[in-house]
Amino acid sequence: MEELNNLTNKVLNEIQNTEVKNIVIETKETLTPEQRIAIDTIRRVKNPFKMLNVKDVMKDLNICETVAYKTFKRADFPSINIGKSNQVMLLSYLIWKMSKRV
Repeated sequence: MEELNNLTNKVLNEIQNTEVKNIVIETKETLTPEQRIAIDTIRRVKNPFKMLNVKDVMKDLNICETVAYKTFKRADFPSINIGKSNQVMLLSYLIWKMSKRV
């Protein structure tokens, strides 16, 4: 439980200690509230290209290691395999996670 709290505090500190980036997105279509939230989140993350491993995803989703590895093997999960290492980019992971919320 303490590890989960530490991870949550680490992510919150990373978001709070960053400046808003000027990302301009021009589109003819109006954005949905979910898309606006996703863009705002991307602006606040210090390094959206940071790579997460199975343990990070396991802690974030509060699942066991076996289920985390099965998640990485899903066709809709944006992971990459480098040798025996399964990784996912933070930006792709956040977009995937937001799209799974109903």
